[in-house]
Amino acid sequence: MIETLQAIDAFVWGPPMIALLLGTHVFLTFRTGFIQRKLPEAIRMSFRKDPEGRGDISNFGALATALAATIGTGSIVGVATAILAGGPGAVFWMWVTGIFGMATKYVEVFASIRYRVRDHNGNMLGGAMYVWERAFKRPDGTVPWWARLGAGAFAAFAVVATIGTGSAVQASAMTGIITAALPVPAWAVGIVIVGLVAAVIFGGVHAISSVCEKLVPVMAVAYAGGCVVILALNGAVLGDALALILECAFTAKAAFGGAVGSGIVMALQFGCARGLFSNESGLGSAPIVAAAARTRNPAEQALVAMTGTFWSTVVICALTGVVLVSTMITYPDIQAEILDNPTFYTGAVLASAAFAKIPYVGTPVLVIGMVAFSYSTILGWSYYGNRCVTYLLGRRAIMPYQVLYVAVAFLGAIGVGDVVWTVSDIGNALMALPNIIAILLLSGLIARETRHYVYEGHLDEVCERPIPVLEGK
Repeated sequence: MIETLQAIDAFVWGPPMIALLLGTHVFLTFRTGFIQRKLPEAIRMSFRKDPEGRGDISNFGALATALAATIGTGSIVGVATAILAGGPGAVFWMWVTGIFGMATKYVEVFASIRYRVRDHNGNMLGGAMYVWERAFKRPDGTVPWWARLGAGAFAAFAVVATIGTGSAVQASAMTGIITAALPVPAWAVGIVIVGLVAAVIFGGVHAISSVCEKLVPVMAVAYAGGCVVILALNGAVLGDALALILECAFTAKAAFGGAVGSGIVMALQFGCARGLFSNESGLGSAPIVAAAARTRNPAEQALVAMTGTFWSTVVICALTGVVLVSTMITYPDIQAEILDNPTFYTGAVLASAAFAKIPYVGTPVLVIGMVAFSYSTILGWSYYGNRCVTYLLGRRAIMPYQVLYVAVAFLGAIGVGDVVWTVSDIGNALMALPNIIAILLLSGLIARETRHYVYEGHLDEVCERPIPVLEGK
């Protein structure tokens, strides 16, 4: 069964999916007039409070929660995995996916806010499931079967992905790092994780966003600062590391004596795959929490949301990549160890070995970064699953889902997570498909409204479009 699941996983995350996601990024970049050029303004908007906007949480709260879910193990271990499989050139292509992925993040969040609804308590709900239902509704008010299928498929695959990617995998990563550094049993770490997670997620989006608003800036700045210190220590080879990354991105150079992957195709494939996975642009996850943001119009929060891709991939993943490559140049014995034990060296092992070579700061930066990133990811993805299970089964399903979510976190902590990880990885790819189809179909409408709000100077305009109240569930 495991071999079958791994084969399915390799297929759904193969070249066709990478081509679809990267192609969507490039297409939407041109469709939105290269919205990335508005990044400086978007960053400034991230930190302002907008009392005139409609929503449940602040712009920054929504961004912080989305970043909490995005900056996870992929920001460290995922980068190391890309370098092992695709060579140093993979870092460059990972960075490229972040640049173009900002446009996709902008469009999917724009659609989510434009078609969001309210529940019976007045709380905002959004995401690809509501985009499918509302954007393609017939004039008589009925929803076509294919739109309901798109909505249901996205929500179902997202629930599967949240349980694995958001819970089991992150808990497993935290436990592995902690038990390697401290003499504590995995089950004890699992109990602590369950307690810390349950204390927050049962409080709903307000509790989650409140914690993420405080945790995300501190953990991101601390990790980035630690990486800068390491780069300073590796300053003598920093130029060589950057040159090697660029050279391997465009030539078939065998890096580190053949210890890691090489070739343009491998660098492109693994760099794009890990980059797309790390920033989640196109998966449809971030729009779920972005729909709860207080915003005057869809373009305002969409601009804020696209900065998440910039921070997670263009900054954090790039820093990790340069740290790993420069450290491998400085310490050739890492290359020798990989050649001697090719099956033993995984992304996690490479990251641990590289950071451990840096005296005093290396291991603390890795441990603190991994624990903080993984914990925040558990919080962020719990909200995604909460909203999707509510759409599928109603409000009564929230509590059972949350109990299952924290239970799976414990199972991941004690090592019962391999199958769950593979299934959730498949769910990640499959939830992206209905999301991408929806935003491509709506790209023309969103491009027109972007022109009005962003390029014609109406970004402060309050959108008066009514937000319907969801009936039934």
